Amino acid sequence: MTEKAAMQALARLVPTGSRVLDLGCGNGAMLDYLQRERGCSGYGVEIDDANVLACVQRGVDVIQLNLDEGLALFDDNSFDVVLQIDTLQHLRNAETMLRETARVGRTGVVAFPNFAHWPNRLSILRGRMPVTRRLPYQWYDTPNIRVGTYKDFEVLATKNSLRILDAFGLQEGQEVRWLPNARAGTAVFHFEHA
Repeated sequence: MTEKAAMQALARLVPTGSRVLDLGCGNGAMLDYLQRERGCSGYGVEIDDANVLACVQRGVDVIQLNLDEGLALFDDNSFDVVLQIDTLQHLRNAETMLRETARVGRTGVVAFPNFAHWPNRLSILRGRMPVTRRLPYQWYDTPNIRVGTYKDFEVLATKNSLRILDAFGLQEGQEVRWLPNARAGTAVFHFEHA
């Protein structure tokens, strides 16, 4: 997710001056934005060599790490905010990483493609897996290990004793607060350990 409006909507969930851990930070655009616009500090975590290099070139501190191996190198409450922007759907054990996010950070922010968005539902009704801007791959070549919905995350958060501080959808960079499960391509949750 690199659209400026989407980045700004997500950045509003991160208090100015926060110490941030960005899990699956990609090319470091979000953390770079938070450093420049919100006075934040912290680290990105990324596995892809090209993305690690892009982070370094941006001046973003990055640690090359496979998130499926966990976050054991970080102490409890090491960060004010832990981000998982377009990361959760790529992880083998999303539930474990969600718990690790809550352990390592005082709060967490998760954003992922919302499979319940109405165009996806329509595609399924027509007998086809959806291919959209947020889910741009065919079913047979997707890097996503799983798909999830806005409502699914609410259930997962409850199961893992997480308190949702804010939740909304994003569609074309705009916040969607009315019927986000059907009207938004991206689900966004700000949470803390209950």
